[in-house]
Amino acid sequence: MGNYRNFKLVTYFVAHAAARVTREELEKQLAFLQRHLRLDKVYLEPWRGELASHEQIEMCREVFHAHGIEVAGGLTTIIPTPEGAKPKQRLFDTFCYNDPAMRAKLKEVSAFIGGHFDEFIIDDFFFTNCACADCVRERDAFNRVHGISDGSWQAYRLDLLRRVSQEDIIAPAKAANPNCRITIKYPNWAESYQETGYNPAEQRKLFDKLYTGTETRDPVTTDQHLPRYLSFSLMTYFENMWPGHNGGGWFDTFDTHITEHYLEQAYLTAFSRPEEMMLFCFQSLVDNMYTPALGFQLDKLDALLDHAGKPVGIACYLPDNCQGEDNLQDFLGMVGLPVVCTPYFPEDAEKLLLTRSSACDPDVVDKLEAWLRKTGGTALVTTGFLEATADRGAHRLTSVRLRGRSVTCDRWRVEELNRQYVSLFPMGERPITLPVAEFRNNASWAVVKAARGEESYAVLLRDPYCDGQLWTLAVPDAFPDLYHVPAEALSRIRQALPVNGVWLEGPARISLFVYDNDTFVVYPYVMEGVQRTVVKLHVKGAKALVLPCEGGRRLEPLYRRDDEAVFEVEAMPGRFVLYGIER
Repeated sequence: MGNYRNFKLVTYFVAHAAARVTREELEKQLAFLQRHLRLDKVYLEPWRGELASHEQIEMCREVFHAHGIEVAGGLTTIIPTPEGAKPKQRLFDTFCYNDPAMRAKLKEVSAFIGGHFDEFIIDDFFFTNCACADCVRERDAFNRVHGISDGSWQAYRLDLLRRVSQEDIIAPAKAANPNCRITIKYPNWAESYQETGYNPAEQRKLFDKLYTGTETRDPVTTDQHLPRYLSFSLMTYFENMWPGHNGGGWFDTFDTHITEHYLEQAYLTAFSRPEEMMLFCFQSLVDNMYTPALGFQLDKLDALLDHAGKPVGIACYLPDNCQGEDNLQDFLGMVGLPVVCTPYFPEDAEKLLLTRSSACDPDVVDKLEAWLRKTGGTALVTTGFLEATADRGAHRLTSVRLRGRSVTCDRWRVEELNRQYVSLFPMGERPITLPVAEFRNNASWAVVKAARGEESYAVLLRDPYCDGQLWTLAVPDAFPDLYHVPAEALSRIRQALPVNGVWLEGPARISLFVYDNDTFVVYPYVMEGVQRTVVKLHVKGAKALVLPCEGGRRLEPLYRRDDEAVFEVEAMPGRFVLYGIER
């Protein structure tokens, strides 16, 4: 593979530095990185609103080659307002693709980069938010032709960026160098792609590869507020979208105030088994305390991946251009459900997750019913999904009805994990507001409820359907409130959806990553309220657990119940552990 056994370690060198750095400065900066990291490859960028000269690009390439580092190209599609021109209504200096001069510059830059490199990657500013008079006029004309009456941008921008991809980047680059291979990097804000023109459904037919943004940064103080599980789940989404063509995961040092918050991006990206681990960017890594810490952990991640197979999990269906219950799948991953994502309805999956985003497929209820009949599998649907599909036949699968009511609760009733009809009554950490999921007693069965006063309200409901099982989850109005659901309730939800016979009994903010070769990883996050704790691992058919990264140390079960072995292990925030199942 390279300097690491299971991935290439790569970084990105931005154009502003490429245009100005001296050979001596570059050698000094590289020496710092090479003390702590073993770089395999650099993506060297000639354009990010300014164009580095041929001489500067070649000097940088020579330095990297002299150190045994592969060099590819990079492109960031931003452009400043030309001197004397009227500023346009756009954010972050992204291109106006109705400006002939801007499009001409993009063609020129693409040809320049294609002529210098056999491979280059497009950073994730390849979108448009321009709302100048020209763009508004073109949007309205497109919508009239296509019968779109709501004035929306989505269809127009999707079509525009498809055309720009082919005409302004791919064609000029490959005219300059027919051997040039071009990768498009997709950002971490997946449920907003279509609004700004990111179009994986069409662009995957045009580009040679894609790349995944796995930056999550600080989820509280930054605008994106993305759950850290996204660093894993989005990688699975793009790998399943175009198997073998997901070039890697890309994360950065920005907006992280705690070292582990930076490192967790690397951990979860690695757990997805990437081809490359992209560190953005070279300049931000120099003289940065994160760099030695990352270098130390990369060897541990490499050792872990020696033993892990292919990621498997509860298949979350996120069709192209979908939106709804944004990032809910990642919040569920943060509380211990092993979720993987796909843009295709997963016909052969054993476990299925459908959210309001899944409901963007107009035929999803028919597909769900056929899947339950065919596979006898277990599906988890959210109240948002049921609300969005109530007029499409969802009521034939369950007695659950949403009437627009909500309730705030802090007491819980949980059907005990191993003895049906015997209940536990835990208190929550804080009140949580939930939709009221009305259901008909003895048609559907609630195994987890939240209570207020004399009444209780369904949180997890079960409906048998043909040979399958349909579970409905009442999702809190604020998704992070899932972190405050009592451990007993979360454990009961996890028990309903084991993956490869494995589920986790314990509190929130711990993730479980399962692989197809009888291995799995447990990782507790470094975040407020997460303490060193003991959790139970339930593993069907296990004789023992082994720890391959700890000399093959063997763990015996705490106890067995029927064909399930239960192991008690310590969970330390910030410490990932891989377990192998001995059957």
